[in-house]
Amino acid sequence: MSSQPTPSSLDRSGPDGAAVSVDVAIVGAGLAGTACALRLHAMGYKVALIDAHAEHGEEFRAEKMGLVHLALFEKLGLDQIAKAALTPMLDNHTYRLGRLYARKDIPEYGFSYATLVNALRHAVPDELLRITGKVTEIQRLDDDVRQLILADGTRVDARLVVVSTGLGEAIRRMAGVKRTVISRGHSLAFGFDLAGSARDYGFGTLNYYSKRFEDRYAYLTFFPIGDTMRANFFTYREMTDPFVKRFRAEPQAVLRELMPEIAPVCGGFDVAGPVSVRPVDLSVSEDYEQPGLVLVGDAFCTTCPVPGVGISRVMTDVERLCNVHIPGWLATPGMRLDKISAYYRDPVKIKTDRVGMRVSWYGRRVSVGEGLVWKIRRTRNRLVRRSLLALRHAPAR
Repeated sequence: MSSQPTPSSLDRSGPDGAAVSVDVAIVGAGLAGTACALRLHAMGYKVALIDAHAEHGEEFRAEKMGLVHLALFEKLGLDQIAKAALTPMLDNHTYRLGRLYARKDIPEYGFSYATLVNALRHAVPDELLRITGKVTEIQRLDDDVRQLILADGTRVDARLVVVSTGLGEAIRRMAGVKRTVISRGHSLAFGFDLAGSARDYGFGTLNYYSKRFEDRYAYLTFFPIGDTMRANFFTYREMTDPFVKRFRAEPQAVLRELMPEIAPVCGGFDVAGPVSVRPVDLSVSEDYEQPGLVLVGDAFCTTCPVPGVGISRVMTDVERLCNVHIPGWLATPGMRLDKISAYYRDPVKIKTDRVGMRVSWYGRRVSVGEGLVWKIRRTRNRLVRRSLLALRHAPAR
């Protein structure tokens, strides 16, 4: 598999009005879609990967993963490609209640989402059909064929269409799939860089957890991407909250107020460049079980980035679909609903989706939940951690 394809393989539009027949057509060349295309091509299937853009633009999405996530790339034969875009780190410093709580060598990896996606795209071989264009229509021709029509008139006939368009709604609407938001404004993430080189900081990665309920944040994490020290700050606030405007305008001052204990080891919170903001909704899909069409990753449901389950959920979808289900589907005629339903009823997929949604709700409730149960849990957790900190910092006899 070529790791440096020619420019034509990254921007290959079909001839106007021409029909292309493939086993699987994948709409959306983000992380899920490109991984799916590479895996299926390696397994010998004829694949078309369709996206409106030849390169994935910069986007504030997932930026850190661990060994459990990398293991899913390995199951798809993509771990070596992914590693080229990852920055490995150890020496994890965890702060709770304003004090150093734990220091461990936990293998983790920092990355730019766009860089990771484009690394996968650049690994697409010439034999895998890349079409740069916009899908304008989806038709079901018969029990075994779906047809995609692009804006330039190109037609792609496929036994199976994989929708991996993330939060994009156009393709889902064409297919009659509805998205229901079950928690609007569930969380709000900030992303920014610290000044200087990542090598100048006295840690591999640092996690600082909230001390006070009223601060309405889960944690701040610092980690390297290349030679830059990157930060993700996960909060439970609305975009209209005055805190958001202030943090974007003066992040250094806000961080010094919230977590002065780590300012000395974090370069005084000297922020370089703009602050990115990403609001997150929890959402699920309706009317998604359809012949000849499946949804993967965020096109199917969205969870919260705070517990770090997004990459696992997305890549589990791809792994189960490509390694378990598609080979059996394509081995026999037809692409009827009974085949498609097997993917959505896959016990591994179901468990991963349920866990992702459950920890998304738990993370918010244990941080800012108003009910008595959550107040008691926060008090209990605080007492336990204070006791552990006291024991760890007690002088030896």
